Formats: sequence, C-alpha cells, structure tokens
Amino acid sequence: MNKIDKSSKIPLYAQLMDILINQIENYMEENDQLDSEREICDKYGVSRTTVRQALDELEKQKYIYKVHGKGNFISSRRVEQELIKVYSFTDEMRKLGKKPISKLLNFEIAEPDSKILRKLKLKENELVYKITRIRIADDIPMIYEVTYLPYDKFNGMTKKDLEENPLYEIFKNDFKVHITSAEEVLESVSINKLESIYLDVSQGEPGLKIERTTYENKQVIEYTVSIARGDKFKYRVCLKN
Repeated sequence: MNKIDKSSKIPLYAQLMDILINQIENYMEENDQLDSEREICDKYGVSRTTVRQALDELEKQKYIYKVHGKGNFISSRRVEQELIKVYSFTDEMRKLGKKPISKLLNFEIAEPDSKILRKLKLKENELVYKITRIRIADDIPMIYEVTYLPYDKFNGMTKKDLEENPLYEIFKNDFKVHITSAEEVLESVSINKLESIYLDVSQGEPGLKIERTTYENKQVIEYTVSIARGDKFKYRVCLKN
C-alpha cells in the first residue's frame, strides 16, 4: 500500500501507519528525518489530526522518536535474531555493523539452588560459576544476563578471561569445549526495577525473557537467563516442511 483508500473501512491513520512503516523498514536508515506533518498531509491528502495520530502511534511502537522543534526521526533498528542456529551476541552484533561490549557486573563461585542444579544436571553440593553481565551494542544496553556454568567443567576460568574475551571463545580456546546445540525458551515479561536500572528503561516496560540451555553433545555446559529490551529485539522463526 502506498496511497490512502478513503473508501476503506480501515481507519485513515492505520493506513498511513502502514505506508510510513514500509518506508521506514525498506528505504530509511537510523536517525533519518521523516517528512514534516505538513508534507505528509499534502502527500497523502489527509488531515493533520490523522497524521499526528499515526505519528503518535509510531512513536509508541518505537519506529520513530521526536525532537522538539526539529521533527520526527527514525529510531534504531530492533535486532532480529533467527531461531534456527546457535548464535553469539558478540558475533551477531558485529555482523550488523554494531560495536558489541559485554560489561561484567559480577563473577563468583556459588552454591546453586535446586533449579540451577536441575538445569545443569549437577549433583547436590556441586558448584557453579555465576556470571552477571550487561550486553551492549553501540553504547545502548540491550540485555541483562545471568549465566551459570558447571564449576568442574570450567575450573580455572577467571574474571580477567571474561573481561577480555567472549564467553564462547573461552569455551573453545581455553577449555576445548564445542557447542553442538542449544535450546531456548522465550517469554514476554515486564522489566523489573533492577533490570530497568541496567537496561536504562522504565520499570514495567515490555521485555523478552530468554532461557538458554547449551550443550556439548548431550552434556549441559551452560544455563543462561537473559532479559532483552522489547524495543530492541525481535525474533524470527523459520519453519520448514
């Protein structure tokens, strides 16, 4: 759709939104300026009220942001992640031309609770490494992440290792551990107060909870709980018959 159908039952502002979203997703880049309200009115033959309603909704859905006195601009893209292969946040951000940073908040040896023991298939009294990080791309916090690793499997891992290298590279290079598969469970959540502080969003904003269990053959080598910003992430599932 590239023009307004005034005989349609679809509200004019919704038709205009579809047109603008198509332009944003296919022809515009981050921080490009959208046409002015008057230009949009003239181009599509709709009222300023309709244009403002469409723009307000686009702002709510994080397609655009407004700068007072200057106009409307294209928001940063949501990161699209395919759910058909094992992926690394660092590698995926680099592919998108973004600068990835993992900010280490905490690294400790811990006694896991019953849930973590079960997820890692550990016996009682076995220990884990607990790693808390913020995953950042182009200076924007994207994910609050807590990772649990079997202590005996990765005995000798240090805080310095994590500060200097991606986790999966440490697996491969330092411990000769190779990921063969991973399972993820996704759930929509509201971001809590602690997460909101680290992710620089308001408490209660929509987020995506991702529970990942990673395997080397049949052995569990990692269990991670991530909270991703809902305005920065979307997932794509490819189904084949």
